[in-house]
Amino acid sequence: MTGAPLTEGAALLIVLLVGFLPTEIWRSLAVLAGRRVEEGSPVFHWVKAVATALLAAVVARLLFAPAGALAAVPLALRLGAVACGVAGFLAFRRSVFAGVLVGEIVLIAGIVLSR
Repeated sequence: MTGAPLTEGAALLIVLLVGFLPTEIWRSLAVLAGRRVEEGSPVFHWVKAVATALLAAVVARLLFAPAGALAAVPLALRLGAVACGVAGFLAFRRSVFAGVLVGEIVLIAGIVLSR
C-alpha cells in the first residue's frame, strides 16, 4: 500500500514533534530544577561528574569505534588530533574553542596530506 509522499512542511512538523519537543521539555525541566542547586553541593558535583563521564565516553567512541567517514581515518591520526587539541586547549589559557579548532585543523590536515 503506497500513500502520498510527505510534503516538506509535514516532514518538518514530524521532526519538530518527534525530535525537538521531547528533548526541549527535558531541557526546560532541567533548567528549572537546576536553579535550586548550589554550586558547591554534592548534587552539583554528581551532575558535573556524570556530564564529564558522558563526554569522555563520546570522545572514546569517536576515537576507537568511529562510524561513517571517520572510520577510514587511521587511529594514529585520530589520537594525534586529540593530543594536539588538548595541547591547544592548554596553550590558549584553557580555551575549549582553541582546543577544538586545533584538533580539527590537525585532523583535516592529516586527512588531506595522506591522500
